[in-house]
Amino acid sequence: MSYDMMVFDATVAPREAVAFIAWFERQARWDEHHGYDDPALSAPALQAWFADIAQVFPPSEGPMADAGQSGAHVTDYSIGQHVIYGAFAFSVAEQAHGLVQDLAEKHGVGFFDVGAEEAAIVFPDGLVLIPD
Repeated sequence: MSYDMMVFDATVAPREAVAFIAWFERQARWDEHHGYDDPALSAPALQAWFADIAQVFPPSEGPMADAGQSGAHVTDYSIGQHVIYGAFAFSVAEQAHGLVQDLAEKHGVGFFDVGAEEAAIVFPDGLVLIPD
């Protein structure tokens, strides 16, 4: 089990809750024609976000992974062109939530708290969507 959060390129994401969820579901099919462990394939703001988050929550796979690293902070990421999805260990969920959200704000990307009961979708300009 994991606590899942996603950051996204707010310049391409729909700004209406129903449309956003449909877009999110399309993104989560992971059917882009590339692997999903290389942040170099993402939008520049997402790359910058990933460089920062990986300092605290390093990736389990991909070019930035360290095979010798283990523990609760090592995180599974799925990296697309417009989204980065992180599956964080429950034992570090609170810490991860705060840092994911802070770094999303710092880098001007959106934040979707997929694991929350009331999953807020937060855009960098302050727009907050609450899906039904």
